[in-house]
Amino acid sequence: MTSPLESLLTAAPGLRTSSVEADRVAYARDLWPRHHLEVRAGRAPEHKPAGVVWPETTDDVSRIVRWAKERGAPIVPFGAGSGVCAGVLPDVDTVVLDLKKMDRWRRLDAEGHVLEVEAGQMGMPFEEQLQARGLTLGHFPSSILCSTVGGWVAARSAGQCSGKYGKIEDMALALELVTGDGDVVTVRAREGGPSLVPLVVGSEGTMGVVTSATLRLHDHPTARAFAAYAFPTTEAGWEGMRAVFQAGLRPAVARLYDPFDAMLARRGSVKAHGDTRAPRAPGLGAAALRSLLKVPSAMNELVDGPLSGALGPALLVVIFEGEGDRPDHDSTEARRILEEAGGRYEGEGAARKWMLHRYSVSYRQAPVFMGGLFSDTMEVAAPWSKLGAMYDGVRRALGEHVFVMAHMSHAYPDGCCIYFSFAGSAARASASPWDAACEEVYDRAWKAALAAVVASGGTIAHHHGVGRSKAPRMRDELGDGGIACVTALMRAFDPAGIMNPGNLLPAGTSRARSDAPVDPASPAGARVVIDRASLLADVDGAVTLAELERAASAEGLTLGLGSAPSTDLTVSKWLADGAPGAAPCWRDPADQRIAGYRARLSSGRVVEQRPAPRRSVGPDLTALFLGARDRFGAFERAHVRLHVVGARRPSAPAPAFDLATEPSEGEASLLAEIARELG
Repeated sequence: MTSPLESLLTAAPGLRTSSVEADRVAYARDLWPRHHLEVRAGRAPEHKPAGVVWPETTDDVSRIVRWAKERGAPIVPFGAGSGVCAGVLPDVDTVVLDLKKMDRWRRLDAEGHVLEVEAGQMGMPFEEQLQARGLTLGHFPSSILCSTVGGWVAARSAGQCSGKYGKIEDMALALELVTGDGDVVTVRAREGGPSLVPLVVGSEGTMGVVTSATLRLHDHPTARAFAAYAFPTTEAGWEGMRAVFQAGLRPAVARLYDPFDAMLARRGSVKAHGDTRAPRAPGLGAAALRSLLKVPSAMNELVDGPLSGALGPALLVVIFEGEGDRPDHDSTEARRILEEAGGRYEGEGAARKWMLHRYSVSYRQAPVFMGGLFSDTMEVAAPWSKLGAMYDGVRRALGEHVFVMAHMSHAYPDGCCIYFSFAGSAARASASPWDAACEEVYDRAWKAALAAVVASGGTIAHHHGVGRSKAPRMRDELGDGGIACVTALMRAFDPAGIMNPGNLLPAGTSRARSDAPVDPASPAGARVVIDRASLLADVDGAVTLAELERAASAEGLTLGLGSAPSTDLTVSKWLADGAPGAAPCWRDPADQRIAGYRARLSSGRVVEQRPAPRRSVGPDLTALFLGARDRFGAFERAHVRLHVVGARRPSAPAPAFDLATEPSEGEASLLAEIARELG
């Protein structure tokens, strides 16, 4: 019988492929920490792909996908394998596409700050080559040493300097995509819509293979200003962060550590990038820690109670970067704001130390797992008004199962990401083998934590994505209408269902089109509800811009429209037209126009997303409505971003890229197919 790769080479000769056992094992999973428990237990992957193929051109990818569609063989795009959500879990029929041989720069406009680069370009050499030319992408994920441009796009990733440069979706001007039919389509960002880019970013390989990205660049900073602040409580610290961002300041880095995490940050005991010494083998310390973590609730209570005074204050690290004396001026203004919020200036040391060690997280997990424990991280986000409830709720939920600490990073005017780090061990009394018992605790911790995020009104992922690890909660995140939208998009981009099947959606979710009943009329709510803390207005779509502006003005806020459209426009119509008069998105990559919404599809189904500063939960369904001219449906309510009257409005330089083009023939075809699938 002909093997899958033999069949592929017959259909597409000249490709480099492998079906040797070592490669099949190497590509059988990503870096989901739960996989590490299986490795530690000596268990081989339950599922291995049929083989691996290394395409070198977009035409290679197209040929492979066309072959896979004809054969019904699943395809899993693969960057560097650094994902932590089980986005890679191929079966015996799957062919893995490793894109790292596609790492060329296709077109650089250095003066216009635009670059088209292939998806297999590795992160660190990419940034180093840019900096050698006086440029930067501004994207510095902790995984930069072991991740690719395509992986960033697939996961909707965030870098450590998101406060100034935004997330990867703010940098993606265009994407070249090979759809599940094998067609090559370039999708472009458009200031007023419609744009398919937000639907492809974050799709985690389920809608096609991204083969190149046209990205917005920036001048490499020539100056930085470093500062650190101590706050009496974590809450006081995040209130200071909120004040900084809502004043219009955009520090590249703003990271707030709770007292325990702050203690570790001050110690700076982790390795800097470039330190290649092997991790020390676990010893008596690991055994003692295993014993303590058998009763994590007691350990958490100890840290939050009797030991809290000995840990020291919360720590906020703030770094501005740019040209000339601007970083110093901004840092001085931020210091005034943060000291008014109760912060105590601690000099530059902690911020400079963070900069030196900022990629150290790549080295932290191995000693933990070698010591018989497990660790993981969870990145969630919420508006400022709900941040405290989410912080407390998730800490309580995790604290019953694991030891937990947290820091806040990726702040925005309307909210913030919380990055929980936790470590655990097998339960004190367990009949299971040690590693299996660790898996049980790990699963319980994640289940409880995700439930707490949903209950507090947060989003379950800010920048790691969903994969299979968070997929069970996607219905809570998107609702039935949102799930229906995602499956419709999958059918439009990948009719045969060959692209990374089983990823992103709850197990058992059918991709088949169904005639779901029309959702009942939504209950009437207040016409305008202002969330002053988050600078958001929850507004009925029938409200006019004039009415919304009056309500905002009463709170010292404004929509901040420039060349104002007719104030008789309803909010729904204004958003459907692409929010004319709003500042262009490129001016402030850390901002957004709406944070959440309720919309009704043309079919009558309701799609609703809770407000969040940013999210990483698959395709951004907002693009089906914002700037879409009611083609797929209309807004019923929206959480619209407001601005403080008189506050500074950031204004980054525009990229040399036309953001007002008409959709291409390929894009128009996809838009029509999406409309058909959505009904």
